[in-house]
Amino acid sequence: MSDQARRPLNVLFLCTHNSARSIMAESIMNRVGAGRFKAYSAGSTPSGTINPHAIHLLQHLNYKTDDLRSKPWDEFSKASNPDAPDLDFVFTVCDNAAGEVCPVWPGQPMTAHWGIPDPSAATGTDAEIALAFAEAYRQLNARITLFCALPMASIDRLSLQRHLDEIGKSFAPEDAAT
Repeated sequence: MSDQARRPLNVLFLCTHNSARSIMAESIMNRVGAGRFKAYSAGSTPSGTINPHAIHLLQHLNYKTDDLRSKPWDEFSKASNPDAPDLDFVFTVCDNAAGEVCPVWPGQPMTAHWGIPDPSAATGTDAEIALAFAEAYRQLNARITLFCALPMASIDRLSLQRHLDEIGKSFAPEDAAT
């Protein structure tokens, strides 16, 4: 754990297309967890572009978006990229990515599924679509804020895993079936 005391903990957020939810999670974690965590995002089949609604929301909330890009999760696999960072946590934020066979991640990270409804699937008026993105952001922000408040240095691995799983079940939409 001494290496972790010297460097920020690396967190990877996964979603199939790496165009909205995982991108928002990366941005939120890098703001909320600044100095303690370094966030990345990737997708199993990345779209290659970031959803314009996600970029608009992040820019509206004063996030830096210049360096964000949709990328494959192979960039974080030591088998594909020997320079990949050792990961401490890997979170799936969409149900499709949670069911896929993931690469072996460097650093033996803890994992959890934090499924969020896909705002990219929203239909309707611009306001209704914007509301879907705002709701996804709200859920991600709440979960990441809870995660960043965990006492990483003093919690055992089993308790930490239990907390990660509980966070993944929190802040779901009020009308979602559980």
